[in-house]
Amino acid sequence: MRRAVCPGSFDPITNGHLDIIARATKLYDVVHVAVMINQSKQGLFTVDERMDLIRRVTSEYGNVSVESHHGLLVDFCKERDIPAIVKGLRAVSDFDYELQMAQMNNGLSGVETLFVPTNPTYSFLSSSLVKEVAAWGGDVSHLLPPAVHEALTSRLAERREGK
Repeated sequence: MRRAVCPGSFDPITNGHLDIIARATKLYDVVHVAVMINQSKQGLFTVDERMDLIRRVTSEYGNVSVESHHGLLVDFCKERDIPAIVKGLRAVSDFDYELQMAQMNNGLSGVETLFVPTNPTYSFLSSSLVKEVAAWGGDVSHLLPPAVHEALTSRLAERREGK
């Protein structure tokens, strides 16, 4: 069974993330989406909410498993016998950082990293940018799956109302 992991914070998952996951599902029998937990960051969505949104928007693929992990990604891979990490690259600036991470991960565990060039439509896209634009009232509906856009709009409205 060919297995890979697509890691990230996914706060929230965007069409750019979804594009990479969808492409990975064509290359691997099982694609694990790992919601990495960084306790020093306060997310807009809880880890459980992110996992639920990811499950909802990836359900059509049939070979996606969604889990969370706190710790090193290579430990997640070792625990599940996953030999490959799939990462999207948006720009040259991503490459420098991701290459260092790939080399470190390989050195620690032998896990390989597959870099997938992002669809040019999403080359500028990040969760942080989407949240910022949406918080200022900008239309980000074309950048997110509909269920995620609905959740984002609702969460931002709750924040504005002080809930």
